[in-house]
Amino acid sequence: MKPLTSIRNFCIIAHIDHGKSTLADRMMEMTNTVTKRDMKSQLLDSMDLEREKGITIKLAPVRMKYQSTAAGLFSEGFAFPAKRGQERKLDRLAAERPEEKSASEIGVNRLAQPTVYDLNLIDTPGHVDFSYEVSRSLQACEGAVLVVDASQGIQAQTLANVYLAMEQDLAIIPVLNKVDLPAADVPRVSKQVINLLGCKEDEIIHISAKTGQNVDQVLEAIVERIPAPTGQPDDPTRALIFDSYYDDYRGVILYVRLVDGQIKKGEAIHMLATGASGLALEVGHLSPGMISDPSLDTGEIGYIVTNLKTTREARVGDTVTLKKSRERTHAT
Repeated sequence: MKPLTSIRNFCIIAHIDHGKSTLADRMMEMTNTVTKRDMKSQLLDSMDLEREKGITIKLAPVRMKYQSTAAGLFSEGFAFPAKRGQERKLDRLAAERPEEKSASEIGVNRLAQPTVYDLNLIDTPGHVDFSYEVSRSLQACEGAVLVVDASQGIQAQTLANVYLAMEQDLAIIPVLNKVDLPAADVPRVSKQVINLLGCKEDEIIHISAKTGQNVDQVLEAIVERIPAPTGQPDDPTRALIFDSYYDDYRGVILYVRLVDGQIKKGEAIHMLATGASGLALEVGHLSPGMISDPSLDTGEIGYIVTNLKTTREARVGDTVTLKKSRERTHAT
């Protein structure tokens, strides 16, 4: 079971056409989640209409393996290699851990092995008609990356998405995208973001998702600013359904966030709201295709292939638990 401290669950939220999907593309590229040969624009937009119109309609989860360059000190020692400007931070953190040498003493190129994080990203729609998709995604996360076009500034759906994230008390990382465009007005838009979030100017990350400029800083900020998930691995299983669909060949497939406990392949599952029961025929994660795992553990985001016949038996917002856990609870 992966430590909760090495998991980060987050959404990318923004107004339509501000660069959410392009940022997701660069993240997957930089974390080697997808090879350059298989990489294509708007990779997570699987529907024909999405690719035709260039907009995201359906939420899309993906798990990325990220090797942090600085935040490893929080859990498993110093990270390698440190980047310019991170030495001071490492020294400060090392002062809190006297058994560790400071970065200045040992040199940033001799730091211990980095921490590998599971970054569970949910790419969300930006159009106002799909706000429900955004709210469902936010419920499965601890943080959100807010992308704002540096030329257009704060737009209507930007505000709506930010308010949804604030209602969930999520950590928000502000990102100005398209700063490389001639029309970009970074000072003006930065002021808008500061007024909206109450953040400091140096907390805003300036990027170009198209070229990859400073996207590495966004990945580091996700590790440093978004809290790890909470939950109890030994408690009765609870998993939140944040999306579901019917596959003609495999049956009902659930996208879930494991709140507590664990779900293994082949276990009997039960939906608390609908009362439906079935089997977890397969469990796993998306990277971005479906990759089978022996189990889904506390804090993780993944999928469950079930033998249910209709999505009405496993509605969005319902809680999945193990049938044996429910029977044990009733027995007591």
